[in-house]
Amino acid sequence: MKAFLIAMDNEAKCLTDNLTNMTEERRFGRRVVRGELNGEAVLLVVSGIGKANAAAATQMAIERGADVVINVGVAGGLDAAIDVGDIYEIDSAVQYDFDLTAVNGTMVGTLDEYDTPYIPLEPTGRLPLHQIGTGDRFNDSDADNDLLAQLGVTLRDMECAAVAHVCRTAGVRCVAFKCVTDVRGKGAMTGQYVDNLKRCLAKLTAELPALVAGL
Repeated sequence: MKAFLIAMDNEAKCLTDNLTNMTEERRFGRRVVRGELNGEAVLLVVSGIGKANAAAATQMAIERGADVVINVGVAGGLDAAIDVGDIYEIDSAVQYDFDLTAVNGTMVGTLDEYDTPYIPLEPTGRLPLHQIGTGDRFNDSDADNDLLAQLGVTLRDMECAAVAHVCRTAGVRCVAFKCVTDVRGKGAMTGQYVDNLKRCLAKLTAELPALVAGL
């Protein structure tokens, strides 16, 4: 079964606006939706913002039978070649605010279970691929952006790497689609996010059924 892991209710409308035969309930404080997309039964868990929320909600989806978890949402762009409104797939993710360097000398972002900072996903290849940096911060910090550049990531969000980590641990396929609301160097990223969110969510709503068909 496909399960969608989406952080916020406004992002979740990208999926629910496309569902038929929809039912929903609250489980452990989270919104859980079942319905049909492209004629197939799917599950949605609305996680809330941040890595802890994303990890808990991903585990919930897997325990309810998900064999593929699809993380959908918006992200910030860190490369001037990226345009607001672009949708990308993610091929790997890193938790840039996770740091065991002082303990074992590994690179920033390297979880104790890994020998690399980069957690692989299993993309469809239907869209251009990017690496994403995930952290529990939304800011315009030069220090954070410089660290993300050093890690080689070109997108930034607050959930994807946590979703990917739980999926990889469980042996479940993880796919992610991110629409860019703001781009570094094109104005204050927070302001861009507010200005562009509605347009990006509309684009995700229009394109999501085709993006996930046949997974």
